[in-house]
Amino acid sequence: MANKDKGAWTIPKGEYEASEDPLKVAYNEFAEELSKKPPASEPLPLGTIEQKNNKTVIAWAIEGDLDLIGAKSNTVKIEWPPKSGKIQEFPEVDKPGWYSLEAAAQKLLSAQVPLLQRLAEHLNIDFDPAKGEQPSLF
Repeated sequence: MANKDKGAWTIPKGEYEASEDPLKVAYNEFAEELSKKPPASEPLPLGTIEQKNNKTVIAWAIEGDLDLIGAKSNTVKIEWPPKSGKIQEFPEVDKPGWYSLEAAAQKLLSAQVPLLQRLAEHLNIDFDPAKGEQPSLF
């Protein structure tokens, strides 16, 4: 993933058991993946999406001001290179960032873009994910 950018990013997410509260798990995953607590405001449900890998993602948006400087992810152990038998440890999140809706639509997995559309609708923002990042004239 080191050289991938467009269509390779994802929102913080994780798996949960049927007995767990998905929102509580989302808060925990956010903290684990960014080493920061989510802002303390009312979560806005963005609903669910289905990814190509048959994963269902439930998402929320939270308004707030969160500085990502110093953010540090938890790590994950995987076999790398594939089929080498060598287990290595890598950060689960290599580069967190904040982006405009248009830029985020270009960076996110395509299956997650509808979450941005739902947020834009809630905020009454004109948003066309196909536009991409628009250059500034000023």
